[in-house]
Amino acid sequence: MLSLDQKDTALLDAVDGRTMLAGSNRMEILLFSLGTSEVFGINVFKVREVSTTPFITKAPNMPKGVEGLISLRGNVIPVLSLAKILGLDGYGDPLGGSMMVTEYSKRTLGFLVNEVDRIIRVEWDKVRTPDNVSPSIHSFITAITELSDGKLVSILDVETILSNTFGEAIVGNIAPLHGGDEVNVFFVDDSSVARRKIAEVLDKLGVRHKHAQNGLEAWTRLEGMAAHAQQMGRQVNDEIDLIMVDAEMPEMDGYVLTRNIKNDTRFDGIPVVMHSSLSSDANRAMGKRVGVDSYVAKFDADVLAETLRPLLQRARQG
Repeated sequence: MLSLDQKDTALLDAVDGRTMLAGSNRMEILLFSLGTSEVFGINVFKVREVSTTPFITKAPNMPKGVEGLISLRGNVIPVLSLAKILGLDGYGDPLGGSMMVTEYSKRTLGFLVNEVDRIIRVEWDKVRTPDNVSPSIHSFITAITELSDGKLVSILDVETILSNTFGEAIVGNIAPLHGGDEVNVFFVDDSSVARRKIAEVLDKLGVRHKHAQNGLEAWTRLEGMAAHAQQMGRQVNDEIDLIMVDAEMPEMDGYVLTRNIKNDTRFDGIPVVMHSSLSSDANRAMGKRVGVDSYVAKFDADVLAETLRPLLQRARQG
């Protein structure tokens, strides 16, 4: 097992290389435990550093699972006990022995875990939607993969953890798109929270929408739409005006999905927007390389709406 210092170095090295890894439909997962026999994981891209559990300042009226605050390089950030949030605090010390500092949707958080193990590399097509997961933690798991020894790794749905802890992002007043009822958006995201909030933005814009829950499902459905349009003597852009993809998804990531769309002439002229919590410059550059027309960091409803508006208006005019 790596020491914490070694893990920290491994996490911070070769960020651009890891972005290229995502573009090849692979990812790296940091494995950790919460005091049970289960193995958990989080995308390395979300983790900024790893350390031993620091001194945590208690604060009043904190949400359940938030242990308090720490000062990290001049910034005060909340620290969450993942064991408590997942209902596993009856197993060992809820404060754990290690802390992962994560950056997610423009928010920096500390996640307390029992022990950090190692980084593994997996193919996205080996990452599946969760099925036989403990009911108490099912809603917090976005995907499952398997280690070489047969153990399953539960990959956390950080969006659900944040929404359950701090509340969901509020979608305020958004002006409807002129002629929006004639506009069709297809979007894909593996997080139920993200799908719900995206749908809320699209509803306020007044546009019609369909969705998929992972990259492979999205590509299968898009190919089906294109084939049906051809059979009817129509263009697929008569049925879809814009496609919105997440970056990291089970079975096929958003980079490969975008590349598939852009390499298929049936989808010519349909803009692809990447809506992702992975908002670093390296991720944006990878999105640009595969042909993404616009990149939006999760989750700001107003920014998302104003990014989509001109693209949708242009699509209708075209």
